[in-house]
Amino acid sequence: MRKPCLAPLMIALAIAASPANALYEGLQCVPFARALTGVSIFGDAHTWWGQAEGRYQRGERPKVGAVMAFRPHGNMRLGHVAAVRKIIDDRTLLISHANWSTIDGMRGHIEENVRVIDVSEDNDWSRVRVWYTPNSALGGNEWPLHGFIYPATTRKDKDGRAALAAVLAKTPPSRPSAKPAVLAPAQPGSNPARTVLAANSKAKAKSGGFALSTALLAEIDRKAKKEGRARAQS
Repeated sequence: MRKPCLAPLMIALAIAASPANALYEGLQCVPFARALTGVSIFGDAHTWWGQAEGRYQRGERPKVGAVMAFRPHGNMRLGHVAAVRKIIDDRTLLISHANWSTIDGMRGHIEENVRVIDVSEDNDWSRVRVWYTPNSALGGNEWPLHGFIYPATTRKDKDGRAALAAVLAKTPPSRPSAKPAVLAPAQPGSNPARTVLAANSKAKAKSGGFALSTALLAEIDRKAKKEGRARAQS
């Protein structure tokens, strides 16, 4: 009798019990987003928006389970895609994505529950700032978005993680010393330290963008603190 292959199962168990960010060199944003959302598009991230036309609904409003599609910008010539995990308010959401932050000098990390702020003047999610783990703060860049790609049906969390486990089983680390990727399950109301805005965060206007007002930053920070107090009392 053939013995069942345990590798995908073991990876899935590791994913379900791990920290909020982990290294898996060689994992790109595209297969990660495809696995979590079920949006079956291939090719570089910057081509997803065009490929989605006629196949998936697209729009400017975020929805849980949708793909956030970034336009190429600056050094990010191939664009970027991420999975929307939670809507906090009309200007704040949490995403999961891969190969964004350079942590300990290396790319290829999976990051869960990453805060993204809409900094578009019309609140249409055309420009965003993304939490950058090495700085423990929102990144200073304003990233232009195509918008959001909506799957036909929202993929269940367990199905997304099973699909991701299968991807990771076929994605060897780019260096022998690299550890297997791990991904913490999204917890209701979770607010990892890196997703809390510092009270003294300041956004400066850039060409083509606008600065978040002090009042808006204070309101975002207030909501983050309120979430923390609610968890402490529960």
